[in-house]
This record gives sequence, C-alpha cells and structure tokens, in this order.
Amino acid sequence: MAEEKTNVMRLLDQKKVPYTPHHYASPDGAVDGVTVAGLIGRAPEQVFKTLVTCAPSGAHYVFVVPVLRELDLKAAAKAVGEKSIAMLRQAELLPLTGYVHGGCSPLGMKKQFRTVLDASAQSLETMVVSAGKIGAQVELPPAELARLARAQFAPVAK
Repeated sequence: MAEEKTNVMRLLDQKKVPYTPHHYASPDGAVDGVTVAGLIGRAPEQVFKTLVTCAPSGAHYVFVVPVLRELDLKAAAKAVGEKSIAMLRQAELLPLTGYVHGGCSPLGMKKQFRTVLDASAQSLETMVVSAGKIGAQVELPPAELARLARAQFAPVAK
C-alpha cells in the first residue's frame, strides 16, 4: 500500500534531501513519541518531538527535543535571547502552524519561526521528526534538518 506524501516529504523531495519516510497506524489519534519509536523500529533517543512556544514579546519559537526528554524552558529562553517563554496553548497550534497536536513538524509550517534543535541531535547520524501529520515521520541527518529549518543547535532539553 503506497502511503501518501505529506507536505514535509514533498518539501524534502523538492530540496533533494534524502530521507526515510516512516508510517505507523494510530487508530486513536496521536500517540506519545516513545510509542512512535517502537512502532517505526527506532531508538527513542533518535525520535524527536516538535514543540511550539511563545514569549512575552509575542514571538513564537520552535524547539525540537528528544521524545524521552522535556523542554527546559529556562535554557530554551536563553537560547533565543528571551527572558522567558511558555508552551503554546494547544488550541493555538493549528491556526499558527497549520499542524495538529501530535503531527507538528519543524518543516513546512505556515510561517518560518526561529527553530532550535536540541544539541543531543548533533551526535546522531539520523533523527526522526514528524512528517506533518499523525502517523507519518521522516528520518534525516540532523544537519540537513537544521539547514532546511534554518535552525540552530543548543542544549534545550532536560
């Protein structure tokens, strides 16, 4: 059965970035990242979640952290030069990014937001992020993801 390409996959194709698509069944909607790692046969350390935050300045930032860890809000704020940041409310995610909770990718959002990849990704050969919908992931080298998302690396997970 051929799986449909997501906008993220089309973007990667267009930019000629090699990636491995992963599809998994999620009959009940979004599943946690550790479950996703098991479903696609990858180590949880390789699977990352995309988190969207907002700062008192009104700016939005995207952080990509390992599914086994949490975003360190203090370290994240420091990485983007803000005094503080907070997680975006779930209801605001779709209108802001075009993605649903559980299917948010650091690539292909409605707008390009400043993006930070957790520094732990730099030691990996490949990392897995959402392909922009629940049930689809893409695996690619961290440097390629950083280049496409115009992201910086910083220690932002705890």
